[in-house]
Amino acid sequence: MISHILYPILLCAVFALYFCVKFVAHILTTRHALRHVPGPRPSSLIWGEEWLLYHSTPGAHYVRWHRQFGKILRFTGAFGHQVLSITDPSAIKYILGEAIFDFPKPKGVRAWFKATLGEGILWVEGREAHERQRRALAPALSQTSVRSLVPIFYDTSAKLASQWMKIIDDGHSDEAEIEVTKWAGRFALDTVGRAAFSYDFDCLSGRPHALADSMDGLTNNENKISSFYMRALFWIFPSILSIGDKGEMIRKSKMELGNVASKMWRDAKVAGDANGKNLMSMILRAEATFSTHKMDENELVAQMRTTISAAFEPVSAIVAWTLFELALNVRLQNELREEVSTAGLGDPSYDDLTSNLPLLDAILREVLRLHPPILENHHEAAETISVPLSEPIPGTSDTYLVIPKGTILEIPVNVVQTDPDVWGSDAEIFRPERWLERKKRGIRSEREILAFSEGPRSCIGKTFALCEVKALIITLLRQFSFACPYEIEPFQSFVIRPRIKGQGPSSLPLIVRKV
Repeated sequence: MISHILYPILLCAVFALYFCVKFVAHILTTRHALRHVPGPRPSSLIWGEEWLLYHSTPGAHYVRWHRQFGKILRFTGAFGHQVLSITDPSAIKYILGEAIFDFPKPKGVRAWFKATLGEGILWVEGREAHERQRRALAPALSQTSVRSLVPIFYDTSAKLASQWMKIIDDGHSDEAEIEVTKWAGRFALDTVGRAAFSYDFDCLSGRPHALADSMDGLTNNENKISSFYMRALFWIFPSILSIGDKGEMIRKSKMELGNVASKMWRDAKVAGDANGKNLMSMILRAEATFSTHKMDENELVAQMRTTISAAFEPVSAIVAWTLFELALNVRLQNELREEVSTAGLGDPSYDDLTSNLPLLDAILREVLRLHPPILENHHEAAETISVPLSEPIPGTSDTYLVIPKGTILEIPVNVVQTDPDVWGSDAEIFRPERWLERKKRGIRSEREILAFSEGPRSCIGKTFALCEVKALIITLLRQFSFACPYEIEPFQSFVIRPRIKGQGPSSLPLIVRKV
């Protein structure tokens, strides 16, 4: 009887010992292989730099470290695991370009996407599997498709403007304080619902909404200690994502998104509209023609979850930061309002949005440069691999870096996008005019902006996102002016959100006034 009890305990102990020995061996060999790479000494024996990073202004330590140690550095994560931070342009080009499938997402990141969204395009790895999913989704997010969706962008923008006008009118005044981040998220959800799936979530009604609340609650944390533990440990123990209240919240959000996706799919099959250019129509055509792009139901629901989530988090953050920067600069508001007015009485076309509104384009680029929604671009070396460098690591003469298998690396987007060598001495100042000046001098700047990543795994929804944000800003500026009476700081949830300094969840109350 005792043996039956002791055997499973002994087996678990053996597995735990094996894991610990393997983990320690990996740490020691990685640390030895990267001993020539400079970096900060760990501030905590247990947590490394995780505690420091979590409780500081997002990205601030990356900037300080790279100024001190150069374009390649290493720092310590929880329980001693090593992380490379890379801003070297040749290395970034190689990692995100020809070697991207040798540098998949870390196991913890993939576990997060699988737990929250399923096995969609953000989760999948491997050239063949990724390209199959990308080919299936890309036509619905192409420039041709987005061109046809622009009227929907203006329609949801008008609904948001109407709700804000109602709030102001109900207060019997010409202005009101409006919490922008909540509305930005609801705008993003309604837009992707209608534009991608011909489905109206009706988030902009102003009433409580289960989907919006679920998605916002999943990542809009208040710096709780449980959130820190999960963020620090999921790199090395991905299973932590299923534990505790946070794990329950992840399961609830995935179920809510799955229920919505399944309902949209059932309704679409009943309606049978396969002639449109959006994602749902494309899926229906593949279903009807037995296309090689046809997806089974689990993959279909995962792609729908992924599309909704990708359209919610980054877009709502971009909208909030754009309105924040405009609220700080009355002159810029007026100049942009004049540019939009000069474009004509109607809603600017797709061509206008992408090519004929230079100041609007410059403002949005500057927002993406200084407020990238995703702070770090994370990868893991699938095998030991040599990466080219544009300059040797200080103290060495090597023009390449050997990265051991299993090493987690990150590209700190904020550091790349505020490099004084590229952007000048005012790199950390919001100045959209720099984009107009660079264009006049014939300087192409696409590669310095990594907000949507680049290469084979760059965001396929970039054009969709930029056009919907521009349509919203145009619509709002025609009716309102903005001012910010609070001190606002960035904080990191899944994306970088704004909040009133010292408070918990995301918040951006602006004074919205009729014009």
